[in-house]
This record gives sequence, C-alpha cells and structure tokens, in this order.
Amino acid sequence: MKSLFFKTIPAIVIGLIASSVATTTYAHDTWVQSSASLVRPGDHVHVSLGLGNHGNNHRDFKFASKLGSLEHATIEVIAPNGQRTDLIPAVIDLGYAPKEGFYSARHVVGEEGLHTVAHTLDTLHRTTRAIKSGKTFFLASESLDKPGKPDASGGGLPGPLGHPLELVLESHPVLGCGPGKPIAVQLLFKGKPLADKVVSFIPRGATLAEGFDAEHERTTDADGRCSYTPKEGNLVLVVTHLVKPEETGEGFDKTAYAATLVIDVPQRCPCCE
Repeated sequence: MKSLFFKTIPAIVIGLIASSVATTTYAHDTWVQSSASLVRPGDHVHVSLGLGNHGNNHRDFKFASKLGSLEHATIEVIAPNGQRTDLIPAVIDLGYAPKEGFYSARHVVGEEGLHTVAHTLDTLHRTTRAIKSGKTFFLASESLDKPGKPDASGGGLPGPLGHPLELVLESHPVLGCGPGKPIAVQLLFKGKPLADKVVSFIPRGATLAEGFDAEHERTTDADGRCSYTPKEGNLVLVVTHLVKPEETGEGFDKTAYAATLVIDVPQRCPCCE
C-alpha cells in the first residue's frame, strides 16, 4: 500500500533518498519514484525529493528527512524523443524546517510514449565519495484504458544512460507489469555487465531478512542479469551497491556506488484486461 504522502501527489513523485547508518560503507542511497505510472500527454506531474532509508543495511525503503542541499544532485525527465528537461530549477521546498518535508517540482508531460526520470548524485559523505544513480518511468498515452501492448522484442525500452553503476530495465515498467509478471534488469558498471552482485527488490512496507533474503534478493548472472516476480501491486525499490576501496582521492578514502530503480507495480496489468 502506498503511503499517504504519495496519495497526496496527483501524478509523478520522485523521491531522492540518502541515509546515514552505523557503518558508512554505502554512504547515501538515492532513488526516484512515481505515484502514477500512466498519464495522458499534456497532464502535469509533480516531482518530489525526500531523504531517508535507514536500517537493515539500506533495505528499509523508508523516509526520514530531506537533503540539505541539491548542489551535487541532478534530476531530469527524458522524453521518448530524447529531449531532456532539467527539473532542478523548478524545485521548491515544501518543508517547514530544514529536515522536514520534501522538495517538489511541476512538470508538464509532452509526447506519447515511455518517459524516463533520471537522477544522479556525486558528493562526499564523511570520508566516502558517494556516486549514485536512480531511475523510474512513466508512460504517456492518450488512452488510459487501452495504453497498448509491450513489444515482445524489447523495443521501446530506453537503453543505458551511462551512469557509473546502473540498473538497466529489460521488462516494460508499465505495459505487461503486474503481479506474476517478472521485473528484469541488467546491472552495468562503467558500461560493462557486473556479475555476482546482489540486487534487492524491496516492496514498500516489506522487511527483508538479515543477510541474504532469498525471496526478495537475486544475484546477477555472468551477463549482469537477474529478475524478480512481484506477488502483488506495490511500489518496488530495486537497489544494489558497490564499494571500491581502491578508488581514493582528496578528502575520501573509498568510493561507494549505488544504483536504483523504482517500479510502480499495478494490482492489475493495464494491458492485460
């Protein structure tokens, strides 16, 4: 079930999340997310930034606060034709206090097709350089009842964006998405498949078991691929981490990467009715 926070946002919500845990190995996590995955061209969407995700080794999918600065963050919407819209200039602070509330920006959706919401963060967290990326998607369709069918060949899905550590979606995030429908991803590090890495698939409200949770976590194969099949409709955070102790520099003694996706899994597949 989605939180009341997201029910109050009429269209697209992007959550930008960072956490401080007892061990700072992973520094900050960030992700982008939406409250609606299917909209009409010309609708406006609201983009929000939050801070949180504490506990259970960055696998709680919870909000706590908001970023103190957006200086090192990027957020943009990439249209099906490749046009990019920078959302940072439109962000406003909707909190009453420095660590309360969230940031929000309004965006008007253009053409039909699958839109990508992309985010990056490159900053220092204590003695760690944190390099993060996050993505989510929404589909613009003139018909919300019959938005179309997914391309069996995988056509229409956006390719890699060139993030240092990146989860590339290989199943459609809207069409053909629902309970019993696999969410398939490929994990890339600097453009190459990354094998034998744990990827967590965290439904909102779920508590993952300590260590490796066989129900909600997968290990990438030799081509960096893995998949997860949700049992019910929910927001699902897909997240993975990579720490490189050898990547040091001025002011930091290691580099921590994180890549995320948020998929809004509907209770009923919109193209399977």
